[in-house]
Amino acid sequence: MNRFLKLSVLTLSILLLSGCGSIISRTVPGQGHGNQYYPGVQWDVRDSAWRVLTIIDLPLSLVLDTLLLPVDASHGPYE
Repeated sequence: MNRFLKLSVLTLSILLLSGCGSIISRTVPGQGHGNQYYPGVQWDVRDSAWRVLTIIDLPLSLVLDTLLLPVDASHGPYE
């Protein structure tokens, strides 16, 4: 049971982190760094202390950024 609980907490944590780069780069002022396309992926590959967690989030941000590509094309750079 203890192993199941640890696995559940890890899975839940990964799911809660999904899309973080995409969401942060679009909603927090100044975090998009002017990147118009794939800002979440660019947020995830930046050099930071949280690089391990952002690499886990990278595939999910790639999917979300691809889905939001039409919105990004009409919106312009996120500043």
